[in-house]
Amino acid sequence: MKKYIREIETAGMVLLAIGVIVALIWGYGYGAWPCGMGLALLLIPFLYKAFHWKEYERENKRYIVILLICILLLFLQMLRMR
Repeated sequence: MKKYIREIETAGMVLLAIGVIVALIWGYGYGAWPCGMGLALLLIPFLYKAFHWKEYERENKRYIVILLICILLLFLQMLRMR
């Protein structure tokens, strides 16, 4: 699992970026799905690193901030869809 962490993180970040771009171009309804999938992919390494806190302490603190910002943006997108 440890050797695939970076690839999963990269895929999650790419999906988040695609979701933001799609939301800006075609609307929030279409952009929410890639953002949600990106968050789900970012959750996998986040949980792995949380269980190995001593080894990944610095990255974990950064991930907590990034995930909170992404979740806030996703909720804002969902509120705008109404």
